[in-house]
Amino acid sequence: MIFSPFERMVAARYLRARRREGFISIIAWFSLLGIALGVATLIIVMSVMNGFRAELMGRILGLNGHVGVYAQAGGLSDFDSLADKIRKLPDVVSVTPIVEGQVMATSPNGAASGALVRGIRPQDLLSRTTVAKGIRAGDPTQFHGDDAVIVGNRLAEKLGLRVGDKITIISPKGNVTAFGTVPRMRAYKIVALFNVGMYEYDSSFIFMPLEAAQIYFMLPNRATDLSVMLTNPDDVGNVVDGIRHLAGDGVRVYDWQQANASFFNAVQVERNVMFLILTLIIVVAAFNIISSLIMLVKDKGRDIAILRTMGATRGMIMRIFFISGASVGVIGTAAGVGLGLAFALNIESIRQFLQRLTGRELFSAEIYFLSQLPAKVDAVEVGLVVALALALSFAATIYPSWRAARLDPVEALRYE
Repeated sequence: MIFSPFERMVAARYLRARRREGFISIIAWFSLLGIALGVATLIIVMSVMNGFRAELMGRILGLNGHVGVYAQAGGLSDFDSLADKIRKLPDVVSVTPIVEGQVMATSPNGAASGALVRGIRPQDLLSRTTVAKGIRAGDPTQFHGDDAVIVGNRLAEKLGLRVGDKITIISPKGNVTAFGTVPRMRAYKIVALFNVGMYEYDSSFIFMPLEAAQIYFMLPNRATDLSVMLTNPDDVGNVVDGIRHLAGDGVRVYDWQQANASFFNAVQVERNVMFLILTLIIVVAAFNIISSLIMLVKDKGRDIAILRTMGATRGMIMRIFFISGASVGVIGTAAGVGLGLAFALNIESIRQFLQRLTGRELFSAEIYFLSQLPAKVDAVEVGLVVALALALSFAATIYPSWRAARLDPVEALRYE
C-alpha cells in the first residue's frame, strides 16, 4: 500500500493532538506503551523459556547421554565388545561404559548426604564438555587409580570438604557376614570439584574411575549401563532400533525422550500457555487503539467533512486514519522489540543487580535446578511476535478507518 505525502502529513498532524484533544492523545500513548510492554514481555518470557529448556537439555544430556543401554540384572558382562559394535552405527558419536550406584557420603566432621557414584574412565569423563568446562578446583588429571574421586562443589560445601580431603562412601548393599550385613564403606581422596550449573548434579554426583567403581560395587569386569551420545539427539528412533538389534535380549534401551518426557512436556506446555496469556496484553493494547481512533474520528468529523468537500476520496480518508493507528502499532512494536532484546540479552546481569538491591535471592538454584537465569533469543520467535503485534495493530485500525471514510460530510457539517 502506497501512501501519498498529503495522507502522511494529515495523519502525523492528528497524532500530535492539541490541548483540547489531550485525552485522545493520552489513550494513544497508553496504547503505544501497552503494545511495547506486551511485545517486550513476550520476547523476554519466550527467551527465558527457550534458554531454560536448552540449558536443561544440554546439562542433562551432557552428563547422561542421549541413549542408555541397561542390563536387566547383574550388569553388562561383555560391555566393551557391545560398545564397539554400537560405535559403528550411523550418527553415534561416542559410547561410554558406566558403573553407577546410590551411596551415603560422609565427611570427618560428621556431615552426611545422599549421593550418586558414577564410575567412568578418565578419558571419557574429560571428553564430556559439560564436566571438563565445569571443573572449579583441583587437578582432573589426577583422576585415576583406586583412591581418587571428583565431587560436585555443592555436595562438597554441604559436607564441609575441599580438594585434598577424604570423603567416605557408604554403600547400602553391604558385605554379608556371620553377624549380618555390614555396610560397605571406604574413604577416597577428592582430587577436583566440578560445577555444571545444575543443582541436582552439583549437589549429589561423585565421579570415580571405572575400575575403582567396579571394585567398590563388586561388579568385576562389568558395567551397569552404556551411555550413547548422538550427532542429533532429536533423531534417536533408528539408533535405538539398531542398538536393540545388536544387544539382543537381556538389555533395556531408553532414549532421553522416554527418560525425560514428562519433564520436557511440562516445560513445553508452560511455554505455550505463557505465550497465549501474554498475547492478551497486545490484544488489550489493540482495543485501546480502536477506542482512541473512534474518539479521534468523532472529534475530527468536521475536518473529515471539509477534506471530503475539497476533493479527498473515501480511500484517502481511510488511509489517513489507518496511518494514524498503524503508526502507534509500529512504533510500539519497535520499542518493545528493542526493550525485550536488551532485557533478554542482559537478564543475568539484571538479576544480579536486583538481588544486590533487594538483598534477596530471586532465582533459587534448589527450586529452578539452574544456578543462572538463562535466556536464548530465537530470531524466528521474535519475528512471530513482531508479526502478531503488527497484525493486531493493523486489524484494530480497520473499523475506525472505515467508519471515518463512510462519514457523510453534509451530516458532519450540519451538526457542527
